[in-house]
Amino acid sequence: MEKTGSYGADLLGFMMSESKQQRRVNGKSNASLSTEEIIDEYWQERGPREVLEVCGRNNYPDADSLSRLKIVGMIINEVMRLYPPAVGVLRQACVPTKVGRISIPAGTQLELPIIAIHHDTALWGNDAKDFNPGRFSEGIAKAAKHPMAFMPFGTEPTKCVGQNFALLEAKLVLAMILQNFSFVTSPSYTHAPLLVFTLRPQYGAQIIFHVD
Repeated sequence: MEKTGSYGADLLGFMMSESKQQRRVNGKSNASLSTEEIIDEYWQERGPREVLEVCGRNNYPDADSLSRLKIVGMIINEVMRLYPPAVGVLRQACVPTKVGRISIPAGTQLELPIIAIHHDTALWGNDAKDFNPGRFSEGIAKAAKHPMAFMPFGTEPTKCVGQNFALLEAKLVLAMILQNFSFVTSPSYTHAPLLVFTLRPQYGAQIIFHVD
């Protein structure tokens, strides 16, 4: 890619080529989008486009159309990976248990740090801290180096019973928003995730909506 100087003919390639050309103007560095910002913008384009192609602008999303929103599903999964609602879960060994070479006495309480697992580069690669919905393009089981690395709702057999409903609701709401609006974070927004029982924005999430 670097040898040819071309990033391809698709939307992402066009954005990266334009950004590269604008980095220097009159011999001086010019403000341009970073690679991370370009990727974020790219997904902001693909999500709404998929919603309009599948659902149209005036039709309410139904069960069939929601199941076809693959890109929107990937975006939601990546958000849940980076910012899982529950940052960890506690488990207690009811009987003496052995995990690999580790012996766990009965009654031992164990903490499963979900947010740490979701950001582990050994499982997710060097871009574990980056927003990259494409990692879910082949499904959840293949998104990381271990099929159980993604657990925003906990793990079996005590996984949250509301998982399917919550994800369906999130996809429905996001699809209906994208049918009519585009949005960006407000200049007043401060990124400060707060780790308490659940993960939440410490100062709120101020968003500016634009009518399309």
